[in-house]
Amino acid sequence: MKQLALRTSLAAFALALGLQTLPSPALAQHAGLPDFTELVEKVGPAVVNIRTAERVRSAQGPELDAQMLEFLRRYGIPMPRRQGPRGGDEDEGPQRRGVGSGFVLGADGVVLTNAHVVDGADEVIVTLTDKREFKAKVLGTDRRTDVAVLKIEATGLPTVKLGEVGKLRVGEWVLAIGSPFGFDNTVTAGIVSAKARDTGDFLPFIQTDVAINPGNSGGPLLNMRGEVVGINSQIYSQSGGFMGISFAIPIDEAMRVADQLRTSGRVVRGRIGVGIDAVSRDVAEAIGLQRAYGALVRNVEAGGPAEKAGIEGGDVITKFDGKAIERSTDLPRLVGAVRPGSKASLQVFRRGAFKDLQVVVAELKEGNPRGTPEAGEGPRVGSAFGLSLSDLTEAQRKEMRLRNGVRVDGAEGAAARAGLREGDVILSVDNAEVSSARQLQTLLGKLEKAKVVSLVVRRGDVTSIVLIRPSR
Repeated sequence: MKQLALRTSLAAFALALGLQTLPSPALAQHAGLPDFTELVEKVGPAVVNIRTAERVRSAQGPELDAQMLEFLRRYGIPMPRRQGPRGGDEDEGPQRRGVGSGFVLGADGVVLTNAHVVDGADEVIVTLTDKREFKAKVLGTDRRTDVAVLKIEATGLPTVKLGEVGKLRVGEWVLAIGSPFGFDNTVTAGIVSAKARDTGDFLPFIQTDVAINPGNSGGPLLNMRGEVVGINSQIYSQSGGFMGISFAIPIDEAMRVADQLRTSGRVVRGRIGVGIDAVSRDVAEAIGLQRAYGALVRNVEAGGPAEKAGIEGGDVITKFDGKAIERSTDLPRLVGAVRPGSKASLQVFRRGAFKDLQVVVAELKEGNPRGTPEAGEGPRVGSAFGLSLSDLTEAQRKEMRLRNGVRVDGAEGAAARAGLREGDVILSVDNAEVSSARQLQTLLGKLEKAKVVSLVVRRGDVTSIVLIRPSR
């Protein structure tokens, strides 16, 4: 306390004499904080406000309140119609639907924003910082990546520069400019919290703590060099407002989509016809994979590219087109980026060994047929682990497109606890392919009772790895 009082007295004495004191550590840190003023002056004019409107038709009868109308819009439910005084539908004219943000990509009037900002709009108005307004044409939207490209009839516009997402570092300062709640050209700042954040969407997001609120959607995320590194797209919130977590679409991914939208108005993606799941640490250990990575193939589309390439249910795809699959969500992104009709290499881990295959990528489609095997007609046997088994008939193999496999007629004890049930088809045990109930019974009988057993199991058109653990 005496030392602190002495320092304070000396500082006061020095100030009284007009002497300059050394800055404290806190002041030195404050002086080193970033200054965003020049960056905002440089990039701000290229950020635009986007207003959308749609022609709303309301139903005859009780009026819908604002909350119900917002619910209908959010979930894409068509607005009910209202009868006019002369019959027919009464058109109430354009209604203000929402506010978003965007940025000028090309001096010829090309603007980038989010797809959800303009989705369903009958009219899109782009406002520049100099208050000029333009009616925009939507060149194309892509809901999977939430990217939209607009065009306004203007030239000589200020534009943004694009940055390299690969050079972006966690902890780096970033800036957002947009129109939260309709307040044009609002500036917020923060840091990159994480890269390649998987939220279950088609793209890996940039996570930040930059304040993003309704109306910021579609605006740019900028690095300290004034380059766009992302498009602000989503927030994590339990209240509807900002809670410290926001997500941006990486600009390199967005531009791949935008280039296709500008050229053809749609995005073409590749597919190989597999359903996949993550590889857990337990599964990796059980099948002999050195670590938990790759995409576990749960089902293979009949007649699809994967089946023609020789991919089987229970395979773990570890590489595609020379790129490692660290997480299962990496696979659809890599496949989607390949032009349909192209040939790609892939590596699978199957029954304890890696195998290289070639697949011809098709165009992405939705929907897969599903089916479940009927009761087997072959000989039935009991086995260890509480399983009752039977051979598949030739007709069942043909229907399920299987070379081998054994049908589960009943499951008790350890097998039931592992999730096995009647109708499942066991394809392999501890990386050994099975072709008959008696063979499977023999394999199970030779296993150590205290060892975790891995089975590749087909249920319907879904293949998974089931671990049977010994009783304790």
